[in-house]
Amino acid sequence: MTPAFLYALVGIVLFSIGLYGLILYKHLLRKILAINILGSGVFLVMVALADRIGDAVPDAVPHAMVITGIVVAVSATALALALMLRVNEETGQAVLPEDREA
Repeated sequence: MTPAFLYALVGIVLFSIGLYGLILYKHLLRKILAINILGSGVFLVMVALADRIGDAVPDAVPHAMVITGIVVAVSATALALALMLRVNEETGQAVLPEDREA
């Protein structure tokens, strides 16, 4: 088992866990964390795919895309947390109105 295959496998597992958490939980903070885990899995798969067979140097473009993606993910997480706080301030709960129990 090569390290690239192991990274890809762990990335797929992280993606699956994040997708499961995104579907299962109603609380907005848990959904934000699930999206971050899902994104980490995608980044790990992209790094694994950057490994070239037979080359000593991996491809730099996927690594640059992952670094850019990390920056975007941090800013998107900050925006999502600010919106979650706004929803919590307005409604008193950290769930979306259509997800609340009647």
